[in-house]
Amino acid sequence: QVQLVESGGGLVQAGGSLRLSCAVSGRTFSSYVMGWFRQAPGKEREFVAAITWSGANTYHADSVKGRFTISRDNAKNTMYLQMNSLKPEDTAVYYCAAQRTITIATMTSFSSYAYWGQGTQVTVSS
Repeated sequence: QVQLVESGGGLVQAGGSLRLSCAVSGRTFSSYVMGWFRQAPGKEREFVAAITWSGANTYHADSVKGRFTISRDNAKNTMYLQMNSLKPEDTAVYYCAAQRTITIATMTSFSSYAYWGQGTQVTVSS
């Protein structure tokens, strides 16, 4: 069983930065593709970014490209999301997710991931 715990959320002014972390239990962290999703009130959960097993390949949603950066440290069993130039529309609960076997075509879909964290709130004030 894989357990994921997010941290790093909070309240920040527009233009500010936050770094989210996702700590993963177990010794097989490098076996999982990892992703970040977010869900704003009244909206569906949406893809933010994903990173492959070794970290060699990353994918970011168009809405965050150039502002957010996903990364991972397999030695620390931790994934990160560096968020810069935050906007009020980035306000949401951010979730990390993990899945062993996934294709590039499906890694942007939340239904492709089996394991989820509890979420961390990010609020960007204008």
